[in-house]
Amino acid sequence: MAVSDQVSTELWDEFHTVVNMTSRELQEWLSVDAAAEETEELPDQAGPPTGRKVLEILGKRRTDLTADDARVMQRVCDVVRSQRNAEMDPKAGDANWRHSLMNIGHDPLKPT
Repeated sequence: MAVSDQVSTELWDEFHTVVNMTSRELQEWLSVDAAAEETEELPDQAGPPTGRKVLEILGKRRTDLTADDARVMQRVCDVVRSQRNAEMDPKAGDANWRHSLMNIGHDPLKPT
């Protein structure tokens, strides 16, 4: 079975709905969020591992996805759906909550 067969159309579509930040927006966020006075990470290593993995996935074609990519996609969808209402209307909240979602590519203030 090809890996692209493991990533259903539903998962592909849901992932690209819940991850509402572009690759560029996510890369910039991860770089800025990881920067600190004491340390500044290399741009390709900035941010949490899941955020970097989401960034990789955004740069792939569906046919190039791995089984690990599919697991990350499902986990990201589960996390965002568990923390948002079904309509995913723009919502302000605690900064830590927003930043944790942005670390995986979802900005809750961005309109769908």
